[in-house]
Amino acid sequence: MSTQTDPFKFVEKILTTRTGPSLTFMEVHVLEAIEIMGKEESIGRIKLSKELGLGEGAVRTLLKHLKKQGLVTVTPKLGCKLTKNGRKIYGIIKSKIAGPLEIPKTSITLGIYNMGVLVRKAANVVGYGLEQRDAAIKVGASGATTLVYKNSLLTMPGIEENCFKDALNVKEMLISNFSPQEDDVIIIGSADDKATAKLGAKAAAFETLKMLYRKSS
Repeated sequence: MSTQTDPFKFVEKILTTRTGPSLTFMEVHVLEAIEIMGKEESIGRIKLSKELGLGEGAVRTLLKHLKKQGLVTVTPKLGCKLTKNGRKIYGIIKSKIAGPLEIPKTSITLGIYNMGVLVRKAANVVGYGLEQRDAAIKVGASGATTLVYKNSLLTMPGIEENCFKDALNVKEMLISNFSPQEDDVIIIGSADDKATAKLGAKAAAFETLKMLYRKSS
């Protein structure tokens, strides 16, 4: 994988090179903001605030930092829009992450609400799913279930028995919606509300993508 455009270097600059009060947003919010703006082409600050689940003040600060890094432009007429460099990062996210997909509560999920995402070709950086679980918990989720697709089988790392024994409907849902390929990873974030479950899944997916970049650099 090319490391010329590493989205996490931009995020680290935003989160570490700052002055004043502590930031009220995290890495997942920065990357999700880029993802939302990439999908929307342009978006107003109020709508972006609602999409991210952040206050307008936090979004205003986030956009200020993205603008300083040359990733977005913000104008009263056009709203918030990615620059060429911002679209490069969006392209990386879009090419590596798919979802989210709402998953019903079953034996393999951890919460009332569960949201799944797929990370392409990332199985080689997944151990037992602990990093993914911790990333989800950090943003307020109950945890995350990590699955890898190898040898045409979708399995849970470190678990030899069939984890879908009592959840065949979920397996069919994941396969039909994500169409996983060899070495793809599916992460299911869980929480007591849908928004946090989605945030947990995205945080775990971004953490996995970051690990993939670090391994290839």
